[in-house]
Amino acid sequence: MTTRLVTRIADVKREVARARARGDKIGFVPTMGALHSGHLSLMKCALKECRYVVVSIFVNPTQFGPKEDYRKYPRTLGEDRRLCSEAGVHLIFAPKVNEMYPSGFATYVTPEKFLAGRLCGESRPEHFRGVDTVVLKLFNIAMPDAAYFGQKDYQQSVIIRRMVCDLNLNVRIRVLPTVREKDGLAVSSRNRYLSSGESKQAVCLYLALQRARELAQKEGVTDAAKLKDAMRRVIAKYDLAKINYADIVHPQTLESVKTVSGEAVATLAVFVGGTRLIDNIVLSPRKEKGKRC
Repeated sequence: MTTRLVTRIADVKREVARARARGDKIGFVPTMGALHSGHLSLMKCALKECRYVVVSIFVNPTQFGPKEDYRKYPRTLGEDRRLCSEAGVHLIFAPKVNEMYPSGFATYVTPEKFLAGRLCGESRPEHFRGVDTVVLKLFNIAMPDAAYFGQKDYQQSVIIRRMVCDLNLNVRIRVLPTVREKDGLAVSSRNRYLSSGESKQAVCLYLALQRARELAQKEGVTDAAKLKDAMRRVIAKYDLAKINYADIVHPQTLESVKTVSGEAVATLAVFVGGTRLIDNIVLSPRKEKGKRC
């Protein structure tokens, strides 16, 4: 099977309409390219669940702040195309910026601050405005039955689910587990920025999250302040790492919790050298032996 690459919105709509006319279920994997094993896991799931799969490759300028890495973000379309083809993807949509944001573009989707103004949104105030806008546009272009995201971008997945619900979009959001390197580092396109020394220290995010989970689920610690302090102490051992945030939050509202009394999410953003990395892990309190529901 040949994977087709298109750059125009009209071409995507035409190809998807043909697939739907055949009775195919449409799966969609939105990416910014620089594809890796995490993206491939999303494609694999989409191909298992849907008969026609579209992957978008678009470095979206509206989700980058003025001092962020938009210009140097890795762009590897040739390699990305090969990986999509080998995976069995049917269609790649790789638009130019002016195709997605033509002259005079003036409409954006802005999520409320109670979701988008905390965690990553605190230091990246326009980020989720750009994310919601481009995702809604891509949904309207590809018209998928299901769209696939990774848990590594946990806050993003919560905000996109909320947009889909609030705007009555007819697409099922699938959030799949984070794919990790052998040492536990979450796979990310930005890992390419890390030097060999920084890469070795970047494992501190995973180790900090594992420590929080160990305390919560094995030792019965429910005080979120103690869990956050434990994460900070792990990261403090690594001289190239600087914490942007370390928090324990409610899985749906993203509000900081004081006590882990039900499921919660330990979440981190850490600068390793000059590269900002994010990661998270779901926590559950320890169940007492003999305790009945």
